[in-house]
Amino acid sequence: MKGTALPQAGAALAAPKHTPVKVESPGVEAFRVFMRNPCAIAGMVMLAIILVVAIAGPWLYAADPFEIRAAPLTPPFSEDAWLGTDYLGRDVLTTLIYGGRATLLVGAVTALLSVLIGITLGAFAGYYGGRVDAALMRVTEFFQVLPALLFAMVVVALFSPSLVTVTIAIGIVSWTGTARLTRAEFMKFRSLEFVRAERAIGARDARIIWKVIVPNALPPLVVSATLAIGSAILFEAGLSFLGLGEPNQMSWGLMIGSSRQYVLSCWWAVAFPGATIFITVLAVSLIGDGLNDALNPKLRER
Repeated sequence: MKGTALPQAGAALAAPKHTPVKVESPGVEAFRVFMRNPCAIAGMVMLAIILVVAIAGPWLYAADPFEIRAAPLTPPFSEDAWLGTDYLGRDVLTTLIYGGRATLLVGAVTALLSVLIGITLGAFAGYYGGRVDAALMRVTEFFQVLPALLFAMVVVALFSPSLVTVTIAIGIVSWTGTARLTRAEFMKFRSLEFVRAERAIGARDARIIWKVIVPNALPPLVVSATLAIGSAILFEAGLSFLGLGEPNQMSWGLMIGSSRQYVLSCWWAVAFPGATIFITVLAVSLIGDGLNDALNPKLRER
């Protein structure tokens, strides 16, 4: 009995130990890849600084952006105005801080509106196909070939120029790319096994669209929404530059547009808001590229 017990004990001691393999969730892996991207981190830092200044700046630096603070055309780094004054004597630093709220708000809300419209139309077109797809794609093509800036100018000119009108006008003309991307994702997922299984158990179309396919198609849509913010900021700046923005609400585009005639004698009133728009759009683009690398499995392996 002892001779048989010893080999069994030795075999038990010599048996290899199987350590459990820790499987990383896709969300954690994407976050880890994103945090390893130095350009994406730089974009997040720049955007965070701009958001903090735009949100908390008016509380810490309470002033009226339309108030005349010093002599007109005061150069930067003066005692009365750190970043100088425009042609009316308004402080450029004050208008820059307060203008960020309107510009960033329009950019974020416009991107949300365009993404909602694009995802809704693209989801129905890609899921149902046939006549529904053909009809919705004709609508998409109509808005895609429509001159976006001209259409937005007409909408703003017909109604009173305000932040709401500008936001709606930009959102109406900027959803076509998201719609086509959503349609392509739905056409890819609608014939897969897990979608067929949902149909087999009697799931309704609304559940399959919004609770089954949309969560799986979110990665490219999140990237599209991020990039849409930068496009909306540039669009709003263009409309304000042309004098079609909210005249009673300071924005970066309004700062550039109101001082464009004095660009040679008052360059700082145009350069500082222009540089801020450039940095903001660059930060959003860097974040979008980082999300694209993190959420795309093919790019994640590079």
